[in-house]
Order: sequence, then C-alpha cells, then structure tokens
Amino acid sequence: MAAGDCCVPPASHFFDNSAESLGVRAYTNGAQGATEAVILVSDIFGWSSPLLRKLADKVAAAGYLVVVPDLLNNDPFKPAESGSPYATFPAWIKNHEPPKSIQQCKKIVALLKSKGITSIGIAGFCWGAKVAALMGREDSVRAVVLLHPSFVTVDDMREIRAPVAILAAEVDQRTPAAVIEESRAILASRAEVESFIKFFPGASHGWTVRYDVTNSRAVAQAEEAHQDMLSWFWRFLK
Repeated sequence: MAAGDCCVPPASHFFDNSAESLGVRAYTNGAQGATEAVILVSDIFGWSSPLLRKLADKVAAAGYLVVVPDLLNNDPFKPAESGSPYATFPAWIKNHEPPKSIQQCKKIVALLKSKGITSIGIAGFCWGAKVAALMGREDSVRAVVLLHPSFVTVDDMREIRAPVAILAAEVDQRTPAAVIEESRAILASRAEVESFIKFFPGASHGWTVRYDVTNSRAVAQAEEAHQDMLSWFWRFLK
C-alpha cells in the first residue's frame, strides 16, 4: 500500500462536493476512477483543520476518494477566550449531538454509491468517532476506524456491524482505558465482527489530528496511527 508523505493536491473529479449535492460543504480529494472511498468525520473543531486535511490528502494518495464533510454545519466549537475554555460546551453540544449527523452521512454514502463507489469506510476523530460508530451499523459501510473516540459507548460495540478498529490514547478522560477494554471484551465475544484495538503509550486525546508538528515523537505517533487506519481500510475496502 502506497501511503507516502507526498500528497495529492485537491482535485476536481466526478464527485460533486457542492453543498447542494451533499447537503453540507465538504473537502474532497482523490483520483478519477477510484472505486473505494473514505469519509473522515472531524472532531468538534471542524472540517477545516489543516492537519485533518493533510491526512485526507494522504488517504487520497493511497488510492481512495476522500470526503471530509462539514457535519457541524459551519458551527465548530470555539473555546472561550477567558475563564474555562469549555464553559460553553454543554450548550454547544445540544445542537451538535452526533446522532443528528447520521442522515447527512447516509446522503453522502448514497451519493458515493450512485457515482460508482463500491466500498466505503468511515474514520471518526473524537466527536466524529461516535458518528462513525453509528454508521458502522449500516450495510453500506465496509469498515470503521475510531480514533481517540468521544461519546462512544460499550453499547455501540454491541450494535456495530462493520469491521472496527479503535486507536486509543493511553490517557484519555473522554473515553478512559476501562471503557476501551470493556469494548474489547464485547467485540471479542462477537465473532462476526472483526476488530482491532490499540493503545498509544503516552498519547493524549486528539493526538492524530491535533499534534505538535515540531515534536518528532508526536508526529511519529500520529503517523503510526494514520498507517494503522490505512491498513485497516486496505484490508476491508480494497
């Protein structure tokens, strides 16, 4: 699998990424003629993250059509400039509960299928992992990757049908290691669902798309997770 550091520049191709077509804005990349697609669902800070788009380009370079939809509808979470940065989060999340994005995701999947895409995978980061987990119940989704998930529950692991990989931080208050281990046990009991779970030592929440680019260890850990994600999709989408 070729997934080098060089990135394919964003391209216009057969996939219409207009808001009118998708119902949401989206960043897309990938070669014309691709038959496998990957949807990357952002964290609470939204689809325009430079490191998320850099990752999208890396996935495209591996031979996929990539879609990064704005499922937060131009309203990403903005930390408060004074006081507690997350003071406004409870009010914000009421308008952006992950299940509210499922219909938009289904519309994107249907459009991809109508354009000749035969295999679709979804990766979700933090908030987006819950969206990916819920979409993993759909027959139209062939594989799911959850990266430093938030809002994901052990009940989601009882309902998911697609092969699922969980890439978890060693220290993560949003989804503690105990929850990941309980998820591992549930998935291990479900022989019909292939799964892979990996902890990243020393990593904290958000490390795959919110790392310090000047920190060589942080970069290496992020790239390791990216490669694990690509390997999972290569196994089930290609």
